[in-house]
Amino acid sequence: MSGVNEILIVVAIIAGIFFVPRMLPAKRQIQIAKRPIVFSGKLRLAVAASIIYPLAAAAYFKPWKNDIIVFLYLGIGPVALCWLLTWVFGGRKFYHR
Repeated sequence: MSGVNEILIVVAIIAGIFFVPRMLPAKRQIQIAKRPIVFSGKLRLAVAASIIYPLAAAAYFKPWKNDIIVFLYLGIGPVALCWLLTWVFGGRKFYHR
């Protein structure tokens, strides 16, 4: 008989987990409307230049045929450096307000 009682207790606990929260009144949460992310013209230009410049450098240096190090320094390096400096100075500007 004790096996049946144990099974019924487990079933009652599982039923309580599923049904008790539904019987309680729901808490109302106020949702704050978020503004959509709007990219400025400067940011759009920077992203476009970040894509076009390495592609043009790859077409000129042909890293798949020649030395890839030159392409990394003159093709991808300036783009990475510009985004790094933008990130650093943007953080300084944000935290110095």
